[in-house]
Amino acid sequence: MSSGRVPRPARVRMTAAVAAVCALPAAALLTPLAPQATAADAPPYSETYRPQFHFTPEKNWMNDPNGLVYYKGEYHLFYQYNPSGDAWGDMSWGHAVSTDLVRWTELPLALSHDDKEMVFSGSAVVDTDNTTGFGTRENPPMVAVYTRHDKTTGVQSQALAYSTDRGRTWTKYQGNPVIDIGSRDFRDPKVQWYAPTRSWLMTVSLSAEHKVRFYSSKNLKDWTRLSEFGPVGATGGVWECPDLFPLAVDGDANNVKWVLVVNLNPGGIAGGSAAQYFVGDFDGTKFTPDDDGTYTPPAGTVVQDFEGAGFGSWTATGTAFGPGPAGGTLDGQQTVTGFDGEGLANSFHSGDATTGTLTSPPFTVDSPYLNFKVGGGRHPHQPGKILADFDGGTYGDWTATGDAFGPAPATGTLPGQQQVSGFQGGGLVNTFLNGDAGTGTLTSPEFTLDKRYVNFLIGGGNHPVGSAAPTVLELLVDGQVVRSATGKDAEALEAAFWDVRDLAGKKARIRVVDANTGGWGHINADQITLSDTRARPGSQETSVNLIVDGQVVRSATGTDNEKLDWASFDLRPYRGKEARIQLVDMNTGGWGHILADRFTAADSPALSALRRAHWADHGQDYYAAVSWEDAPDGKRYMIGWMSNWDYAGAVPTSPWRGAQSIPRQMALRTVDGRVRLTSEPVSSVKSLRTAPATATPGTVTNTSKALIGPAADGKALDIEATFSVKDAARFGLKVRTGAGGEETVIGYDTTTQELYVDRTRSGAVDFGSTFPGVQAAPLKAVNGKVKLRVLVDWSSVEVFGGAGEAVITDQIFPDPASQGVQVFAENGSVKLDKATVWHLDSSHD
Repeated sequence: MSSGRVPRPARVRMTAAVAAVCALPAAALLTPLAPQATAADAPPYSETYRPQFHFTPEKNWMNDPNGLVYYKGEYHLFYQYNPSGDAWGDMSWGHAVSTDLVRWTELPLALSHDDKEMVFSGSAVVDTDNTTGFGTRENPPMVAVYTRHDKTTGVQSQALAYSTDRGRTWTKYQGNPVIDIGSRDFRDPKVQWYAPTRSWLMTVSLSAEHKVRFYSSKNLKDWTRLSEFGPVGATGGVWECPDLFPLAVDGDANNVKWVLVVNLNPGGIAGGSAAQYFVGDFDGTKFTPDDDGTYTPPAGTVVQDFEGAGFGSWTATGTAFGPGPAGGTLDGQQTVTGFDGEGLANSFHSGDATTGTLTSPPFTVDSPYLNFKVGGGRHPHQPGKILADFDGGTYGDWTATGDAFGPAPATGTLPGQQQVSGFQGGGLVNTFLNGDAGTGTLTSPEFTLDKRYVNFLIGGGNHPVGSAAPTVLELLVDGQVVRSATGKDAEALEAAFWDVRDLAGKKARIRVVDANTGGWGHINADQITLSDTRARPGSQETSVNLIVDGQVVRSATGTDNEKLDWASFDLRPYRGKEARIQLVDMNTGGWGHILADRFTAADSPALSALRRAHWADHGQDYYAAVSWEDAPDGKRYMIGWMSNWDYAGAVPTSPWRGAQSIPRQMALRTVDGRVRLTSEPVSSVKSLRTAPATATPGTVTNTSKALIGPAADGKALDIEATFSVKDAARFGLKVRTGAGGEETVIGYDTTTQELYVDRTRSGAVDFGSTFPGVQAAPLKAVNGKVKLRVLVDWSSVEVFGGAGEAVITDQIFPDPASQGVQVFAENGSVKLDKATVWHLDSSHD
């Protein structure tokens, strides 16, 4: 059963029993930050964000798909379910059936929690030969193999339940558990019949150890351990919900490979939860992957390896990075590994309580890539448009009056002042220039409010607007103060924001005011940005940033792990420009530090273990993916929970929370000389199609425009489009477009050769700090063409690129009125060869 992670200080060695126990997912503890979207009396399946052709329970919480099996004309979908409410808890198995994998009938609760156990994830089989004795050969039992979570001890063991009436009623086996190793992190059994040995095969996860274990049984009750696999691939979070199955490569029945799917949380390719896979061979006892995981990064010129006694020409602020490079692990820290040589940048000085930055001198970009190693906390940089970072040595085009601000920004603490902390980079506004005696104003040039929030860092005196002598940061529109903020009589700058959605499109200025000459008569300010994501106090970044023209254009963060791994910045768009590298630690909570080493200019990118791993889906909302057993004609269908533990408990839906992806037909295909797992929507989705509309082919240049017109607009759509690549930097489709600039962008980047989905402006995005963003998947054009298949539902997009080798699944929560569909091209032209949009009927009765 998938779970979330409770952040803990890095000095404590995390065990999954604390960090990612199924019983206590972090997402289960989240309080929704957005209001519930619909009235409680709305008719079922008509609520604002209710999926129309994806399975959701009528009410309450749902996560992992479980017990996927086909029997007597029915596909069974069991799932993790809370019968008591729409938050995680009281885990049980819900149940639904379908004859076509699209139209589902919800049945009564199958396996219920009780006073002793919760029923975590697992699988189901049809015991055709009645090896268990639970039924007869004439009426073979359906057997569920699930993880039993002991409510008293937290121990996870494997247990059985059986049904002799096609899964309608169930009996738990009196001999449970059938496998118990005394572990709190032993879960999610996937069981199948292995014909060569005429025995049952179980694939189950040792979650905290990043291992999968295989067992064999003749009767589902008595199990023999066979082997283990792992750790390998992506290991940034717990391993859960494994699945093992054979597939023919390129449809060749004489060339069969085995696929081992291992779901990972957190540490997925797009952040948080994800489904990785391995391709290899299974001999009945052991799984052997084709890729052994070894890696040699590309050669290049080292520009900073932190091997000296100090940081050299790099400038440190704050105290997080200490006086110079660390020799490895610092006091109270878990063992740091993966760095090269004898030193590295390590901001764990004095634990996670300190903050600061470490910035390189300016340099001219003259190589295609910057490769480096990174580790530490997973607190990514939140993108935005920087209005001022006060790092350039001057106030630029801001206008100062009075004597409080001096001729240039301060570089930190001023004479006679308590220590100033919490600012970023090498400069800030600090009006303690002459003690508290100075007064004055500092005013920005005019700008347009084209984002949802103004974020900033603020400290200093607590003298708000309206007081006799304010020390404030103000937002001016038409010369009037419409927002303001002040300090807390403290020198530490803290993150704050203004919600400016109601001021969208207006011209504005920022003004810093110091009118106070008494105690705490000064103000500190820094990092004023426009962003679609609001600043979140207590959740500041730990990141490595590339800064060009005052803007963070590339960023990388750790994975809540003390092992450094390779990362890479693509510098090609910035060739010839002046840039700086900045290490930022603004976090004082758990994993509030950053590790970095071996900055290297190179001609090709270094790939992290995350990038080298293989992913069934590159979106943020495809997890706990497992496949159906016994599907007709040997087909392999897979489905995943369409959410992410980063924010699953806060999505703005009611009275249900949680959805399943569209079922997908899986295949192994050779792509660029490598065997890859591909997927496409189950063919029965097409049975929902109606009212097709076809676009006029043609060239699109530097514009966004309606793909077809009102005939293509909608909230539930199936879109097929083919483009011929020309000179556009990016091109593709925008769906769910509407008022206020709402849009979900489905594009192709010709520079990086990636398919991407940008949901930063997809509607409600501010209920989780990691929700807004851009997800990308590698995809090469074939014969100069890019093919897309896009499924749009009321609260999701699923994008299939090429022949299903690039897939991105993302939830979206747009305004119901946002229904437009557009085609776009940026920085050049693209040819739209063909595009058809079908409206999809609801699959609900």
